[in-house]
Amino acid sequence: MSVQPDPAARSSARDRLVEAAAGTFYAEGIHSVGVDRLIAAAGVTKATFYRHFPSKEDLVVEYLRLRDEAIRSQVEQMATESPHPRDALTAVVEWLADEVCGAGFRGCPFINAAAEYPDPAHPVRLLVTRHRTWFRDAVADLLRANGHPHPVPAAASLLLLRDGAMVGGYLDGGEARDLMLRTADALLNDGGS
Repeated sequence: MSVQPDPAARSSARDRLVEAAAGTFYAEGIHSVGVDRLIAAAGVTKATFYRHFPSKEDLVVEYLRLRDEAIRSQVEQMATESPHPRDALTAVVEWLADEVCGAGFRGCPFINAAAEYPDPAHPVRLLVTRHRTWFRDAVADLLRANGHPHPVPAAASLLLLRDGAMVGGYLDGGEARDLMLRTADALLNDGGS
């Protein structure tokens, strides 16, 4: 009779794999990092890796899913803790602006992943699309609640501004932060109260 592994140990190994992947994928890119390196960084066996993730792409999807979940949680927290929709919008924009000049910033993990997975039907790209759609919709809801006359196009503009700031922050540093804040403020003041 075989002994079943402890579920807590399996969870711990899985968590270590995801943590190793998140740091390494973000710092170095997804395709440049091999499974063997992730296995070594997580301190697990190859069998443990494949028990939790049948392929490297499954691990990539989990890495991005967890990033998406964390961002959704952060935006939701800012929206619920802010006394007014404008305060929530300001908090989201400032949070993003601070991120683009943070230590170790290497651009948006979703844009980075999309660049490595060009097929729009690939599960990685589908997750990226879902994240971007959610973010644009969440911002449009905040703009609508703030009385902005054109919440959907303004949200699309803020998403584009965010994308540019993410790339600019990686390439140019803190300059992108100030420009993002000024541009977002002008966009938010376009009829909002």
